[in-house]
Amino acid sequence: MDFYSPITSLKGVGSKTAALFEALDIANVGALLYHFPRTYQVYPEPITDPGEAVGEKAAIRMELNAPITVKRTRNLDISIGMGYVKGTLPAKRIPLELVWFRMPYIRKQIHPGREYIFYGEVKQLKSTSYSMQQPAVYTLEDYTRLQKKPQAVYALTKGLTNHAVTKAVLQLIDHPTITEEYLPDTLLRKRGLLGYHRALSLIHQPDDFESLAEARNRLVYDEFFKFFLTRDLERDGMAGIRNHWRFPQDAMFRKVLDSLPFALTEGQSKALSDMRGDLEGDHISQRLIQGDVGSGKTILAFLIMLLAVENGYQAAIMAPTEVLARQHEKTFRAYCQQFSLPYEVVCITGSDKAKQRRLLNDRVAAEASLFIIGTHALLSEGMRYHKLCVVITDEQHRFGVRQRRILQEKGQDPHVFVMSATPIPRTLAMILYSDMHLSVVKDVPARRLPIRNTVITKDKRARGLNFIRQEIEKGRQAYIICPLVEASEKTEAENVVEYVAYLNQYYRGSISVGLLHGKMKPAEKDAIMADFSEKKIQILVSTTVVEVGINVPNATVMMIEDANRFGLAQLHQLRGRVGRGEWQSYCIFVDSSPKGQESNRLSVLAGSNDGFFIANEDLRLRGPGDFFGIRQSGDLDFKLADIYQDAEIMKLAAEDAKSLAQSDPALSKHDRVREYLNRMDTVIFSNL
Repeated sequence: MDFYSPITSLKGVGSKTAALFEALDIANVGALLYHFPRTYQVYPEPITDPGEAVGEKAAIRMELNAPITVKRTRNLDISIGMGYVKGTLPAKRIPLELVWFRMPYIRKQIHPGREYIFYGEVKQLKSTSYSMQQPAVYTLEDYTRLQKKPQAVYALTKGLTNHAVTKAVLQLIDHPTITEEYLPDTLLRKRGLLGYHRALSLIHQPDDFESLAEARNRLVYDEFFKFFLTRDLERDGMAGIRNHWRFPQDAMFRKVLDSLPFALTEGQSKALSDMRGDLEGDHISQRLIQGDVGSGKTILAFLIMLLAVENGYQAAIMAPTEVLARQHEKTFRAYCQQFSLPYEVVCITGSDKAKQRRLLNDRVAAEASLFIIGTHALLSEGMRYHKLCVVITDEQHRFGVRQRRILQEKGQDPHVFVMSATPIPRTLAMILYSDMHLSVVKDVPARRLPIRNTVITKDKRARGLNFIRQEIEKGRQAYIICPLVEASEKTEAENVVEYVAYLNQYYRGSISVGLLHGKMKPAEKDAIMADFSEKKIQILVSTTVVEVGINVPNATVMMIEDANRFGLAQLHQLRGRVGRGEWQSYCIFVDSSPKGQESNRLSVLAGSNDGFFIANEDLRLRGPGDFFGIRQSGDLDFKLADIYQDAEIMKLAAEDAKSLAQSDPALSKHDRVREYLNRMDTVIFSNL
């Protein structure tokens, strides 16, 4: 068995279970190895009064005061005839009733007069009693051991259990040949890093929290190291390319610039000047345009592309999703019509029919003065371009040196502009994008009203839903964001599938509710977004697939469930989907942490709409324990690494990658490193 062996190579994984793994994009054992736990079960300190934890999971330390009895379910709201086991604890003279369904054997495992830990959710039956259903039972010694060892909790799909994933992963940990070390021993010692095999073992089965932190640090280092090493090994061949593009014509460009119904902000004007300077410079350039949410980057993209098109060249903009690509197509066509521009706009995506794709490819291969919009289908093997001068992309990590090389091999040397809505602190941006020029657009157009923000706890959710109803009655629309697509085992996070059903019941069908998530087919996503744009859908319940670029000016409310599970910078990007029209907009952050413990952190968002301030606060407030559940932020989709939380590791990895690339330019040809980089591409950067 090797890294690329099919998942069915594992014992106990047949075709049916393999299909469940494939639903999580796990087709081979390597992908399973990199299916890291999404969080870890942390068992709380035992308590003796269940009244302290009503509605929460708790560990109750008690001794059973009477023998367990087996009963039938005649008076319970459960299927008639199901056997259940019942026991009672004294709990400071207030009874705690324990119920286990279909577990008659439990009565032989628990004995009156002995102390146990009962772990489960506490419910209040009456003012005088509490209950626990299906509680786990531990001896004091066993529970103490559990507290010391974090228990992995994986992202799942319906039909796949956490136990099944754990069992499969354990088989891989026993095959060290799959995880052969690739880093030099000198580097491991210099940075105090765990070995590759040891780190992968401990990330799935940590001995304690200290070993988990060490494992995570090593794997975070790996992700950053790969990112920087790939860039540093390949960018040398991209530097110093002479700029052969010329731009003598700018009448149309100036006409549109002068005819805009609004004035560009100072930041937009400076960035546009920087971009034009790049086009007219001596060498082919690559520039990052880092703009806060709502700072007006799309109009900059259109203007610089127009300058290229006006001079007889092609200009392309690549979007990360088909939904956003279609939105750009609509916007660019509207601009061409509004300003009477004699140019065509084409859009190419992965879902185009074969005949349609051939026709579009033929046009792109032959026509000059063309606006080209698309997803990463623009980089596909069959694409040929005619004087492609400018490429604009939404995310740096999805268009790097390798993608530029693809265009070079097609006979093109375009200028590249990267539009990023992630307000990364400048100190980190200088590391991540050291191979690019940088322009920052901080100011937001004055015509936009500042978003009003509030943080509420989960028990106040009804207030948010009633406020959304009021906005809809005014003719507006709303987004509700959930962190999950479907309910997963051992998680209480809201999910879009169940939430839609909940809203339909809450509003009694009086409000049109739509569903959007990343697992839907592109055509389904397009249809949903079209219905939302046309006001056929009043509330769109979505995962973070709407995080980047979606533009529906009529949407005035964004409510984010389980906001405590996200980084501040990502929450800020999500919030940017509202406040894009003429009406006052609002963002409601729902804190689902125990007793609203995250509300202080979330108050940073409630008090500011400045993305760069929020990014720095995100960097300052994150602590070493934040990898237990807080979502990563920004456009850099690493499996574990987070540019805010792991800034120090990122700096070290960047330094080491640069040093190795300079000392050994042929490093990428070394078998172990090349194999490792290929693996990382397969399981971590598969969307490149």
